[in-house]
Amino acid sequence: MILLLLLILGASTPSDLRILYTFTPQTSIRDWRMVNDGVMGGISRSSMALTDAGHGRFSGRVSLANNGGFASTQLIKSVALVDGQTHIVLRVKGDGKRYEFRLNSQRRQAESYVQGFATSGDWETIRLPLRDFYPQFRGRRLNRSNFDFATIETMSFFIANGREEAFELLIDWIGVE
Repeated sequence: MILLLLLILGASTPSDLRILYTFTPQTSIRDWRMVNDGVMGGISRSSMALTDAGHGRFSGRVSLANNGGFASTQLIKSVALVDGQTHIVLRVKGDGKRYEFRLNSQRRQAESYVQGFATSGDWETIRLPLRDFYPQFRGRRLNRSNFDFATIETMSFFIANGREEAFELLIDWIGVE
């Protein structure tokens, strides 16, 4: 009985979730830019499109040819974090593949702060602790502190699983709590 009461109270507690970006049928896909391995000679392809239901669709094909192997889509959006906000929250539907979500605290920052997540093939809400976003540059983890900034300037979805593959990630919204 006590366990049931705790579950009910936990479910009724209001969330401190703040939506940073949401896709709707009116979303401008131009907010997103593609950054693929072509910057290094690769030939991977990706795009961001809007589905009829109003979700973002990040999809394409990763190729290992010409030293390639990644695809990403990036949103430039300035977000001030407030005390107590400890997680990035994603509402996504993946294809069973592994993706990364990346943050930058400055637009022209060389390193990204990275955290991977697996998808199940169903709609799911994924919570990524901000303290677990680690610095990375060109696929190499840096010997620096994890993400501890007061602002976010860019957010990216990224795929690089070390194999050639088609992919599709549907995105409903991105939040912080």
